[in-house]
Amino acid sequence: MTLLQGVLADRDAWTAVGQCSIEKTMAVLGTKSAMLIMREAYYGTTRFDDFATRVGITKAAASARLSELVELGMLTRQPYREAGQRTRDEYVLTEAGIDFMPVVWAMFQWGQQHLPGTNRLRLTHLNCGADAMVEMRCAEGHLVPPDELGVELAKRRRHRDG
Repeated sequence: MTLLQGVLADRDAWTAVGQCSIEKTMAVLGTKSAMLIMREAYYGTTRFDDFATRVGITKAAASARLSELVELGMLTRQPYREAGQRTRDEYVLTEAGIDFMPVVWAMFQWGQQHLPGTNRLRLTHLNCGADAMVEMRCAEGHLVPPDELGVELAKRRRHRDG
């Protein structure tokens, strides 16, 4: 269980509604198609038609989700042109999209461990072949098990000029 610390310990004194990072992330990335588009982007998919086909959604839904992910800064459009064809856009991961990768792989890992019939694939470390896994670590590099995780208000940073 995660320990709420400081003023957050009194659950009746505050609300996370509308202010929680989890809530905000789910509001923009919480659809199945958005998560699967991100999965496909991590697998190297860049072309519109490939996203629609590989995610199993209509072209209209693919267009809407891809536009949202571009607007959020998760993907960026890059023009390309095949010989004899018109210019089209492909969708490439941004830094924010790459930073989101552990979230998708944590969901993958959870599904592997807790859902039947989902363990045909495995994440591996390409350099050594060992299984790869998502872990929670502190800034000092220590592994943080769930019973050692806390949430507290971030200290306000003072803005300094020059």
